[in-house]
Amino acid sequence: MSPAHARAALTAVAVAAVLSLSLVPTVAVADTTIDGPIDLRTAAPFSVLASSTVTNTGPSVINGDLGLSPQTSITGFPPGIVNGTIHPTDEVAAIAQRDLTTAYNVAAGLTPIQSGLGDLTGASLTPGVYSGGTLSVTGELTLAGTAESVWIFQAASTLTIGSGAIVTVTGGASACNVFWQVGTSATIGTGAEFVGTVMADISVTAETAATITGRLLARTGAVTLDTNLLTAPTGCTTTPGTVRTSPTITSAAPPSGQVGTDYSHTISSTGTPPASYTVTSGVLPSGLTIDSATGVISGRPTGAGTYPFTVSAANGTLPDSTASYVITIAPAASGAGGSGGGELAESGVEFGAAPWLAGVAILLGGALLLMRTRRDRSAVAG
Repeated sequence: MSPAHARAALTAVAVAAVLSLSLVPTVAVADTTIDGPIDLRTAAPFSVLASSTVTNTGPSVINGDLGLSPQTSITGFPPGIVNGTIHPTDEVAAIAQRDLTTAYNVAAGLTPIQSGLGDLTGASLTPGVYSGGTLSVTGELTLAGTAESVWIFQAASTLTIGSGAIVTVTGGASACNVFWQVGTSATIGTGAEFVGTVMADISVTAETAATITGRLLARTGAVTLDTNLLTAPTGCTTTPGTVRTSPTITSAAPPSGQVGTDYSHTISSTGTPPASYTVTSGVLPSGLTIDSATGVISGRPTGAGTYPFTVSAANGTLPDSTASYVITIAPAASGAGGSGGGELAESGVEFGAAPWLAGVAILLGGALLLMRTRRDRSAVAG
C-alpha cells in the first residue's frame, strides 16, 4: 500500500469511528394494533373466572361457565344458579387462567387511538383502542359500529361503572367485541347495565342487581356477585384479530469492508409482520445492494471511501423504524490489482509499510554500496 493510500485509509477509519458515535438507530416507541377481537381461547366460555375466590349473595344467574384456579373457595351456589359448567380448581380452569393472562397482556400492549381518558359518560365511541388511568361510566356510554367492530378499553388503574350506568352497543355491534383491560380492580355498580368482557389484573365486583352481557374475569383475585344476571356472549367469531406491531431496528452497526472483497451484513428488526428495508437517504458503497425482504447488505465494493446512509424498516404499522449508519471501504490490498506499493529490490522492504522505514533502508543501502566501492579501490591500489 502506498503512503498516500495508507493515509487515506487511516483518515477514513478515523472519520467512521467519530461518525459511529452519533449515527445510531432512531428509537421510536413501537405501536401495536389489532384488526379483530382479543383471542380469549379457552377462557371464552366463562362468564366468571377468578383466582382466589368466587363469592355470591342472592339468586344470581350465570349463563355460561364458572371457574376458579388456583384457589378453591366457591360459595353462594345455591342460591346462585350456573347454567353452564362449574370448574372448581381443575385443569380446565387452570388453562383458562393462562389464556386469560395472554389475552390481558395483548390488550394492555395495544396502542390507543385516544389516551388520557377518565369518565366516558355521554360519549358515543367509534371502534378503536381507548386508554386512561382510572376509567369510569357514571351515566350512559354508547358504542356505535357494526358486527365486526372492536372496542378495547385500557384502564391503568381501576374501572368503575356507577350505579344505574348504562353501556349500550348500536348499529349491529356485538358484546363479543368489547373488552375492558383493567390494571387493578373493577366495580359494576348497583343496577348498572354493562356490556363487555372485563379482564382485571386483580378482582371484579358486581353490586346488587347489576346485569352483565359479557364476562367477569379476574387474573389474581376474586369475583364477587350479588343478585346479578351474567350472560357470556354467544355466536362470537372464532377468528381472533391479528396483532400487528410496528418495527424496531435492532442490528448493530455494519462493519468496514475492502475494495474487491466480498461483503455481507444483515439489518434486522423486531415487529409483526416482518419488515421490508429500503435506503432512504445517503448511498451504500458502490458495488453493494440491500435485499428489501431480508435486510442483507451484500456485494463486492468497487470504490474506497466513507459512505453514510439511512435505512428504514416498514411493515404497514406506523411508526417506521430508521437507523443511520456508516460503512467504510478501504482500498484494495497491495498486489490485488493496484499499482503502488513497490519493494526495495535488495532489502525487500515495502515502501508502503512506513515512509521512515523506507528511508532508513535507502540510507543503509547507500552506506553498504559506499563501503564496497572503497574496498574495491583499496584492493586496486594495493
